[in-house]
Amino acid sequence: MTRFVFITGGVVSSLGKGIASAALAALLQARGYKVRMRKLDPYLNVDPGTMSPYQHGEVFITDDGAETDLDLGHYERFTGVHARRADNTTTGRIYSDVIARERRGDYLGGTVQVIPHITDAIKDVVVAGTEDYDFVLVEIGGTVGDIESLPFLEAIRQLRNDLGHNQTMCVHLTLLPYIPSAGELKTKPTQHSVKELQNVGIQPQVLLCRSDRPIPENERRKIANFCNVRPEAVIAALDVDTIYACPISYHNEGMDREVLRYFGLPFEGSPDLTRWEKIVHAIREPEGEVNVAVVGKYTALLDSYKSLAEALLHGGIANNVRVKLDWIESEEFEKTADIAERLKDADAILVPGGFGERGAEGKVQAVRYARENGIPFLGICFGMQMAVIECARSLAGLPKASSTEFGPTSEPLVGLMTEWANGNELMRRREGGDLGGTMRLGAFPAKLAPGSRVAEIYGKTEVRERHRHRWEVNLHYKDRLEKTGLRFSGMSPDGVLPEVVEYPDHPWFIGVQYHPELLSKPFDPHPLFAGFIGAAHKRTESK
Repeated sequence: MTRFVFITGGVVSSLGKGIASAALAALLQARGYKVRMRKLDPYLNVDPGTMSPYQHGEVFITDDGAETDLDLGHYERFTGVHARRADNTTTGRIYSDVIARERRGDYLGGTVQVIPHITDAIKDVVVAGTEDYDFVLVEIGGTVGDIESLPFLEAIRQLRNDLGHNQTMCVHLTLLPYIPSAGELKTKPTQHSVKELQNVGIQPQVLLCRSDRPIPENERRKIANFCNVRPEAVIAALDVDTIYACPISYHNEGMDREVLRYFGLPFEGSPDLTRWEKIVHAIREPEGEVNVAVVGKYTALLDSYKSLAEALLHGGIANNVRVKLDWIESEEFEKTADIAERLKDADAILVPGGFGERGAEGKVQAVRYARENGIPFLGICFGMQMAVIECARSLAGLPKASSTEFGPTSEPLVGLMTEWANGNELMRRREGGDLGGTMRLGAFPAKLAPGSRVAEIYGKTEVRERHRHRWEVNLHYKDRLEKTGLRFSGMSPDGVLPEVVEYPDHPWFIGVQYHPELLSKPFDPHPLFAGFIGAAHKRTESK
């Protein structure tokens, strides 16, 4: 029997429902249960693909090419279970599907309404393809009380009746603020949040209370009494120094035991948290430290690079070093001539993905500095393209080399990809067409040149990595660029799309068209990030 755990949030946003959900899933996994995770987002966008990184943070890409909420990245990093398109939906997608069915006449002339048609569509998304799992954890985005969330909450209420209370439960994440002048934690925000949830017909079974200090027993009993839950079901979600300590912290507070107790499952004993203990130990007690300069476009909101930051941390775990990140807005390098002064402490330089011309020249200058000074370099997606443009300008005698993404150019080193293979299907794009869902999205294979550094790092010559891009390095310049020393060491299986470039005579210089950060996990660091941080550590030891 599949059991559904619905995770809602109240009081304020950004309490960390995604990490809380992922940590609970990791605990259930550690007890031997098979889990799957899903996210319901209340915004009207069909997906976050066209949303600004400043609005939404990063867009997480699944193997099957879905542009999803960044919380799905947390789900994968904590559980190792690859997310799918079906694991993230939005109000926009639900309404689009229902309206499409109405246009086809599927409702036989009936009046289409939020109840039952929208809520039925939401319930179908929640339960689809879950038969083989012990637990399905479903996070509802937004905050209880928001008008946008109401159809999702109503769908949950109905599902509890449809499936039975022995197969469903609700975990509500709230905030217990500490008021210094009063010298106590305040429970009233939690009481009001739970009352708001009860007003829509949902009684939570577990309260997960964010707090910067332990909950005194009298406050715990007070919350339990006012919110109609058992005192043991008031769980403290204490602040921790690393998110990877959350499974351990939640277990110590009794979270997994309370969930299993509710479902009538064995809850005695402890889960195997060995790997989380090792991860936390590596983070808290490293044997060295490296400084990595990340030259990006969206550094004002670090959620824009959430998976990247985590993957760099994983690379540090692999090498038992602390990774200090210096986030640099790439436009900064377009305003100053003293790049060396800004990057003097960098043990490695990373240029991540991005869209548009803004800040591109600053990224090109960062690439050049890394190449000329022998600093370990990793370019991802747009970063790889800027590395190719820098090579063309500085080494291949093409000073006008540019990308058609920035406008017309006489030397299009990077151009709009209008067609590409997706399995046996040929995908095509029209210039000026819709932006949503029109990139090369999802996992695609790549062949690595035998004997290349990237093949050595992976330990194999065939890989499968996730992509998200519209522009591609122009293969017609390959021969000319390789004469300068830049090697195209990874290609698509048909030999048409460049996937990896590297300088064999550089200490460590690799650019990849795909996004390796999306596959990295704390217990399984991605080889490129392990190698990149390893090269940075080697540089620190040679100073």
